[in-house]
Amino acid sequence: MNFKTFIKKYTMVIALIVVFIFFSFLTGGKLVKAQNISNLLLQNAYVLIMACGMLLCILTGGNVDLSVGSTLCLSAALAAKMLNIGQPPIVAILVSMVVAAVIGIWQGYLIGYIHIPPFICTLAGMFLFRGLARVVLSSKTISIQNDSYLNLFTSYITIPGLDDPTNNKCTSALVIGIIVAVILTIATLTNRISQAKRGYDVGSAAGAIFKLAIIDVLIIAYSFKLSQYKGVPVMLIWILIVVLIFAFVTSSTVFGRYFYAVGGNEKATKLSGIDPRKVYFWAYFLMSFLAGLSGLLMGARIGSVDGNMGNSFEMDAIASCFIGGASAYGGSGTVPGIMIGALLLGVINQGMSIYGLPDQWQYVVKGAVLLAAVVFDVVSNHKTGKS
Repeated sequence: MNFKTFIKKYTMVIALIVVFIFFSFLTGGKLVKAQNISNLLLQNAYVLIMACGMLLCILTGGNVDLSVGSTLCLSAALAAKMLNIGQPPIVAILVSMVVAAVIGIWQGYLIGYIHIPPFICTLAGMFLFRGLARVVLSSKTISIQNDSYLNLFTSYITIPGLDDPTNNKCTSALVIGIIVAVILTIATLTNRISQAKRGYDVGSAAGAIFKLAIIDVLIIAYSFKLSQYKGVPVMLIWILIVVLIFAFVTSSTVFGRYFYAVGGNEKATKLSGIDPRKVYFWAYFLMSFLAGLSGLLMGARIGSVDGNMGNSFEMDAIASCFIGGASAYGGSGTVPGIMIGALLLGVINQGMSIYGLPDQWQYVVKGAVLLAAVVFDVVSNHKTGKS
């Protein structure tokens, strides 16, 4: 791999490292404090989860779902209302997720089978579901005080005898990080050997080992920071479950490749025997389902729900996908890529907040970053139109 190819392939990874170092110096080292490192993922949990669903929508041809922020709000509102009237957490969760699934089925059917343009359909949903959320809340703020519900999403993993949360010493986090790094190394090397035996081109061994070593170091470094605060947050487990499932589906299953095929050439896909209507349906169904899950996480993290929760969250999910390398024309993009995009956006948000940059300039910076990412995608791939 020559230098030009390397830069093009890892542009956003390099950008993430540069931005992280920049804000670390700009904030006087506050960004790298254990609490801020832990909060970086927690504050952006909804972005990381919803970006997985938004990727599927974008893959189908650059389409987006504008209703996810409102769906998130409605899901959180229903959970808060159920808990407020004395229902057990399991009922609150089921009601919220069933409603999110119904929204996904409805929008997926309208877009996939009735051929309503995704922009119009989800724009209508953005207003409709926001209004319903405010109806559920009676235009008030409802607090969430059920400990069982909160612990399910906001607690931390601690092992008695190994951890001392009162003194911010959680050795289990470091142990878990090392175990994950070892498992990842073994799995990656085993897969590489297996592919080589079957005659696949596996690339340079030195490059693969270097990349794996960097990832392992980052995992251990992050887990070390978590060990200095409260340990591994349960919300991180939820994020990993969603990300790993969608990474596997999009990269290693026939079902996942359908989304790329539709975005690449819908007519050719239809002629090959794949029904694009089902692909659109599943993209928007899964997107709404993940928005519902994000609503549960956000409600638990904040501890209350109001009618404005989720405002502009759809923009964060969309921006993360485009910054992370998803094509504005559809047909290309990966889950690891959009995770890099979401983390880059999260570092920028957190760094600017810690530094104390005024809100108006924060919008300017995020807009400029998004525009630069899309321009880079178009120019680097010599695209001048959907063709």
